[in-house]
Amino acid sequence: MKKVVMLSASPRPSGNTYQVLEECAKVIEDEGLEVEIIPFVGKNIRSCIACGRCGELSECSQNDGLNDIISKIRESDGFIVGSPVYFGTARGDIMSALQRIGMVSRASDNFLSWKIGGPIAVARRGGHTATIQEMLMFFFINDMIVPGSTYWNMVFGHAPGEVQDDEEGMQTIRRFGFNVASLIKKIKD
Repeated sequence: MKKVVMLSASPRPSGNTYQVLEECAKVIEDEGLEVEIIPFVGKNIRSCIACGRCGELSECSQNDGLNDIISKIRESDGFIVGSPVYFGTARGDIMSALQRIGMVSRASDNFLSWKIGGPIAVARRGGHTATIQEMLMFFFINDMIVPGSTYWNMVFGHAPGEVQDDEEGMQTIRRFGFNVASLIKKIKD
């Protein structure tokens, strides 16, 4: 079965970012694909140490749990990353994770190439577009396919659950999920 892996960069187990990814996942599952949301709750993902060993190991030399995530991404057809906005950018640990995932892919078998997905940003007030652009760099440099939606993949909300009030944002995310699933079915068949 075709599968999409989602990373939720929020440190909150049921925070807004996770809720937005759940909404996206429902649409993808309705299209017949499997989805796994991996929360960053309780994880301590470190930055790349530029050791260069990922090429010989086909995984990261650091043992902080990211290699388990890399294995799941390697076997997936799609990859979506959701991050809350902190001071106008994506959370630091998600960017550290993306950089290390990209290094392993590029140094080994280019497993990210032609995966379908993209970024989602969740914030109280602003910084969404800068966060999306920051994460998009990872998708594009790794030869991935990023479908559009009816607007930018951003949802507004502060207190847990407030994202449910941003109907336009949630509709954008649902359409994005549909587009990801549709492309996977067309390209990966």
